[in-house]
Amino acid sequence: MQQESEKKVLGVSRNVFFLGWVSFLTDVSSEMIFNVLPLFLLNVLKVSTPIIGLIEGIAEGTASLFKLVSGWLSDRLGQRKSLTVFGYSLSTLSKPFLYIASSWAVVLAVRFTDRVGKGIRSAPRDALVADSTADNERGRSFGFHRGMDTAGAVLGIALAALIVYLVERQGLQLTWHAFRTLVLSGIGPAVLAVLILLFFVREKRGSAQRRPGQPAVAPSKTETPAKIALDGRFRLFLVMMVLFTLGNSSDAFLILRAQNLDFSVFWVLVLFVVFNLVYALVSMPAGVVSDRLGRKRVIVAGWTIYALSYLGLGLASAKWEVWLLFALYGLYYGISEGVTRAFVSDLVPVERRGTAYGWYHAAVGISLLPASVIAGLLWQYINPATTFYFGAGMAGVAMLGLWLLVREG
Repeated sequence: MQQESEKKVLGVSRNVFFLGWVSFLTDVSSEMIFNVLPLFLLNVLKVSTPIIGLIEGIAEGTASLFKLVSGWLSDRLGQRKSLTVFGYSLSTLSKPFLYIASSWAVVLAVRFTDRVGKGIRSAPRDALVADSTADNERGRSFGFHRGMDTAGAVLGIALAALIVYLVERQGLQLTWHAFRTLVLSGIGPAVLAVLILLFFVREKRGSAQRRPGQPAVAPSKTETPAKIALDGRFRLFLVMMVLFTLGNSSDAFLILRAQNLDFSVFWVLVLFVVFNLVYALVSMPAGVVSDRLGRKRVIVAGWTIYALSYLGLGLASAKWEVWLLFALYGLYYGISEGVTRAFVSDLVPVERRGTAYGWYHAAVGISLLPASVIAGLLWQYINPATTFYFGAGMAGVAMLGLWLLVREG
């Protein structure tokens, strides 16, 4: 548990504060580049939607194996920071190669490498956030971290919208010149994020303590991630996450849906500013509420909002409806993302925390491969709306399963 005497910054520990800034700057970079990547593939490289879904699915799904291994390794070594630094650095090094991308295979390679970097860093970083936080403030810390991450997305997308407007005004399709300008502009914030992580974030693994009454379960030298038996509640929770994620395809399809409803590239980006702004504003308050009322209720509320937003995106025909639904989608993210990560920490002993986050991120990421492929096939061979109806239905099933089957506390 975090030392009581440790000085806090904006209500969170020093480590959480600086990890928030690392995520802020990384998202400024990533959102400038990757939000328009589906439009680059569709408009410039003329790639079909099933291939776009395949690229997103392979990148997220295969890289998820690294999330599992890195979480377990951080428990085994007692080191979170070094793996986190390596992961952020790998993602940063991959981005400049998009400047010369001229085929979907190159885009896949870059996207895969970026996601491998995320896979390596995600579980150790989340464990480091948990290690740096008192038990009764974990929702606040994860809410702060997700809020900073998403504030970076707001700024990144706003800058991307400005660049696109200056380069091509309100063109309906993304140009190669605009995309290259975005790639170059996104490199600097990513480099700065790695430097902050290197010089301002401290290793905290040794300061973590078990919750009162919780037995020690230190990982043995012969354990592998696949052999570790975690709490039954946690395994049930992972099943619900897989069901939910099968209907939660890549946000690439939200971008394509907006363009499908006649939003220009500029206005697609403004839509994502609205989405991320709501996400950022809601994250920390949702975390604080979960500290007081319990995680499961908050997550169920978030998943219900997700189902409604996806159902609405399937039915939408007017632009004003899309604006409202993107804000609702941001509300889902703000309510659920940080609280879900805090819930993972509640379900496992501290000695298995890195491994648990590895399983969590792996389950979500691997499920994104079939989810994105299914979404692409439904889009092309039935109609775009069906993609969102399927997502809403899967969210409803997962929400009921979580509420009825997974015990809290």
